Amino acid sequence: MALAYVRDLWKVYHMGPVEVPALRGVSLNFAPAEYVAIMGPSGSGKSTLLNLLGCLDRPTSGVYVLGDEDVSTLDDDALSDIRSRKLGFIFQSYNLIAQLTVVENIEVPLFYQGVHRHERRVIARQFAERVGLGDRLDHRPTELSGGQQQRVAIARSLVNDPLLLLADEPTGNLDSHTADEILDLLDELNRAGKTIAMVTHETDVAARAHRVIHLYDGQVVDGSGPGVSAEEA
Repeated sequence: MALAYVRDLWKVYHMGPVEVPALRGVSLNFAPAEYVAIMGPSGSGKSTLLNLLGCLDRPTSGVYVLGDEDVSTLDDDALSDIRSRKLGFIFQSYNLIAQLTVVENIEVPLFYQGVHRHERRVIARQFAERVGLGDRLDHRPTELSGGQQQRVAIARSLVNDPLLLLADEPTGNLDSHTADEILDLLDELNRAGKTIAMVTHETDVAARAHRVIHLYDGQVVDGSGPGVSAEEA
């Protein structure tokens, strides 16, 4: 069974009278505990696909099933609920809140879920320690290195125990040594059972994944490696 899949996914943007298709009939499967890299040139549809997988946007047509739920036709409120319960996000620019400490940044998804303050503080501390930041709990983002900030972002993405972890160029702002440390952490999370879909333009980063999906002009041109057939999904 697929943990998530998309079938004949289209996303068309309207620029005045002109229709611009960003995705053209994409069909993909994501197996449990799979690590997938998504590659392609600028304008190939990578970011559009990640936005749809992350329920940040809705497809023009097609089906997206996450877990046991068809999310492709949900309204904004329902998509927001799915994001808070089933998805985790790691961004190139970290997207931390400058005014909050490490532990407070990690708590944010739990706050929106209505978790009690004491419980979310306990959970956030556990995840800070998991990513090696147990001694930085009261630091703010400006007091951290780039690698440490990305570790905070990874911990934040994990506190809701997401079905699918989405990473958008997670090492794009890091030096090579720090990037390797972050990729080692993602490898560890995947070995522990997390399903990861990562957009990257770096072949050495993509090589860590189980499978590399290549997009070109909004279509999948290669998806080497094991997958789940439409019949199995």
